[in-house]
Amino acid sequence: MSKRTEQKSQAREKAAALAATQARAERRRRVLIAISAVVVVLVVIGGLVAVRLAGGGKKDEAAGPSGTADTNLISTLASIPAATFATVGSDGVQAAPAAITAPALTDGGKPKVLYIGAEFCPYCAAERWPVTVALSRFGTFSNLGTTHSAAADVFPNTATLSFHGSTFTSQYLAFTGVETTTNEQVNGQYAPLDTPTAEDQKTFDTFNQPPYVKSGGSIPFIDLGGKFVGSGATYTPEVLAGKTQTEIADALKDPANPIAKAVLGSANVYTAAICQLTNNQPAAVCSTDVVKTAAGKLGKS
Repeated sequence: MSKRTEQKSQAREKAAALAATQARAERRRRVLIAISAVVVVLVVIGGLVAVRLAGGGKKDEAAGPSGTADTNLISTLASIPAATFATVGSDGVQAAPAAITAPALTDGGKPKVLYIGAEFCPYCAAERWPVTVALSRFGTFSNLGTTHSAAADVFPNTATLSFHGSTFTSQYLAFTGVETTTNEQVNGQYAPLDTPTAEDQKTFDTFNQPPYVKSGGSIPFIDLGGKFVGSGATYTPEVLAGKTQTEIADALKDPANPIAKAVLGSANVYTAAICQLTNNQPAAVCSTDVVKTAAGKLGKS
């Protein structure tokens, strides 16, 4: 064998040895990755088990029952003393419906309040409380529901009411509450619930965008008689975290409670807007100082 041939043979042997070394290293790397993946999975599972055993986890947060609201809950929302509204006032309200120039929104010859939201939505969950409290000063709800926002969204499982299937009776105004979806997903989408009428959808599409509101398409959307519109919540749903419907309603009895300040403060502003639709009727509600003061919170578009 010539010297050149011997050198070539040695080079091939070295290349083969290097390739074998690299192959062994790659096999070790893959094994380590596989072992690490198993360890990570086991750690995650262990952590989830620990959370479950400790009673933690967002999906386990108490949200109260879903179904028909009981009479005690409805009675509490409809019988808040005038003195409590007056004590809370509206000084702490950070957001309010904006005044708009639009055709009157009516139903059956009465001014109409239109609400469009969805049961999964945490901001809708927050806003149903002041809307319900305010409307209860002008009429009576029947078949009001209870539900909670989605467990997988921000502010998960916020206890709330539902307007799905409910009716509102009043000599002063009409109300339409639309809950477009449930809080449960089917094939990755929240299941459909209520469908707005063509006219209500047109109102939503027209006035739920600038310049009438700051950002388009948000829910909840509220149109008060074509004179005021609101989009989004007037306070943070975080105030209601961890509370059931009954606990929230009971908190409204104490004007010093943060829940009462948020809910009743916003309800006073909604009341002021509605009074402008009803020609300040009933006088027992609309002529109070707290409602007159709250009217100053109604924003300009």
